[in-house]
Amino acid sequence: MTKDTTVRSTVRRAKPPTNAQEHSNADGPQPQRRLAGALLIAGPVIFLLGEFISAAAWTDPAYSYTYDFISDLGVHGPSTLFGQYMYSPLAWVMNAGFFLFGITILAGVATLRDLAHRRRWAMLVPAALLAVGGVLLALYPGSGEALKDGTGEYHSLGAFAGFTGGNVLAIVLGRRWQRIGVSARMGRALITVGVIGLISMLLYLAMIVTSGDNVIGIIGLIERGAVHPFLIGLVCAGAAIWKRNNTSAPPSITVGTAS
Repeated sequence: MTKDTTVRSTVRRAKPPTNAQEHSNADGPQPQRRLAGALLIAGPVIFLLGEFISAAAWTDPAYSYTYDFISDLGVHGPSTLFGQYMYSPLAWVMNAGFFLFGITILAGVATLRDLAHRRRWAMLVPAALLAVGGVLLALYPGSGEALKDGTGEYHSLGAFAGFTGGNVLAIVLGRRWQRIGVSARMGRALITVGVIGLISMLLYLAMIVTSGDNVIGIIGLIERGAVHPFLIGLVCAGAAIWKRNNTSAPPSITVGTAS
């Protein structure tokens, strides 16, 4: 009696991906993720550098991060508004920062995932709002003369769009932490900075309305509370996205013999 020996090649069926793997793999190839991360870092850096450089050039009197509005840095002047004297020698630097930072962040969000993905609008809408706000801030500086000729309304609209868009974007990215490929801890941090920013924005607007011609001495600090947290949050999120390894291993193949 002879025994037939049959050699079979079996292919082990790959396990279905977990939710985390599925979300990670949907984020696109590694070069695309790195580009998205780099853009999310670059946008806030552009803003903060523009703010720092233009503030450093303002020496007569020295610019105050606590008292002076951020928008004052975009007014060459001399001009006066809400009791604040504005004279920014490098106003064009701040206005270039306003113009570029929101557009760069929008490009980063647009690069992050396939535009055809459902509920994509949840990230794109606040990013677009932020970009529009930055452009309006750059094109319509918030001087005392602008308040009189009516263009100050565009500046105010740009500031509100920037505050709202940036902070809502941070919250949305935080809630979708799995889909953008960051940790749950980073997601919670993004939501936190977005909430802090929205609260600061409401406090800032309330003080503008109630202060009249002379705003309180910490108005600049409160305004930065509506901006700087989400900028820092986006930098951290961009760094996490850029560093994340998005490669996935192919399904394993097992060859066995049976007799």
